[in-house]
Amino acid sequence: MEREAGPESRRLGIIAGSGFLPLYVAQAARANGENPFIIALKDEVDRDWGDFQHVSAGIGDFAAIRTIFAEHSIDRVVLSGAVQRRPHWKDIRPTLRTLRKIPSVLATLLAGGDDSVLKMAIELIEASGARVIGVHEIVPELLAEIGPLGTHQPNTFDLNDIRVAASAADAIGKLDIGQGAVAVGGRVVALEGPEGTDAMLQRVAELKASGRIPAHRKGVLVKLCKTNQDMRADLPSIGPSTIAGAEAAGLAGIAVEAGRALVLERETTVAAANADNVFLTGIERGKL
Repeated sequence: MEREAGPESRRLGIIAGSGFLPLYVAQAARANGENPFIIALKDEVDRDWGDFQHVSAGIGDFAAIRTIFAEHSIDRVVLSGAVQRRPHWKDIRPTLRTLRKIPSVLATLLAGGDDSVLKMAIELIEASGARVIGVHEIVPELLAEIGPLGTHQPNTFDLNDIRVAASAADAIGKLDIGQGAVAVGGRVVALEGPEGTDAMLQRVAELKASGRIPAHRKGVLVKLCKTNQDMRADLPSIGPSTIAGAEAAGLAGIAVEAGRALVLERETTVAAANADNVFLTGIERGKL
C-alpha cells in the first residue's frame, strides 16, 4: 500500500531497477533523515516498495518522470539497481526540453554501449528537473577500501592473476563492454558482457567442470570501473551471490577497485567470503 503524500520539502528520488541495492539505498536514506520517493521501473523492479511512497514508470517515459519530480518536490535523484532491458524507441516519451535530443537518444539506444546509455539517461533526467547524485553519496560505507576486506589474502599466484584480470577488465571497460574479468593461472578465461557477473562466473564453473580450464588452478575475479565512467551510475558491485559464484567456480578470490566499487550487504558478503575461503580485497587502479 502506498503512503499518502502530504506537504513535503525538497526530497530525494530513487529510480529503482532490480536487485537488493535500491532497497538498501532507500533504507539508508531514511535512516539519514531523508524521506525518499521511489520511482520503480516497469518490468525491472523486483522488490516490494509498500513501506515507501512510490509510483511505477517506464524507463523511457521522461514526460511522466518530470511530472513526478514536480508533484513530489524531488530535487535529487539516485539511479539504483539493475536494468536488463533498453527501452524501445516507441516507449520514449520526451518532454519539450528533451524533444530536440531524440535523434541522439535513438542513435545511442541502437548503437551505444551501456555507459553511453547511462550518460544519456543522466542528461535527460537532469533536463527533467532534478540533479543526479551517486549511490556512494547516500551510503558511502558501501565503497570498498584498499586492502583485504575479510580474513583471507591473495598469495603470489593470486596477485599475478589480479594483474592479468585487471588489465583485461580495463581493456573491456575502454570498449564500454563490461567491468569484470577472470584470470586463471595467469591467463584470461572470461570477460563480462551483458549477461552480468553471476552468469560469467557460472560460465567459468562450467569450463572448469568440462576440463577446458584446469580444475586444480584457482583464479581471480577482478571488477573495475569503466574508463571515464560516471560514478553516478552503475558502479561495479559485489554481494553474497558474487561470493557464491566465485566459490562455485573454484576461484581463490575477488578484487574490486577501491573507492569506485560497491560491496553490498557487507557483513553478509564478508562472512560468506571468510566461510568459503575466498579472499576479498580492494585494489588501486594502476598500482598493481
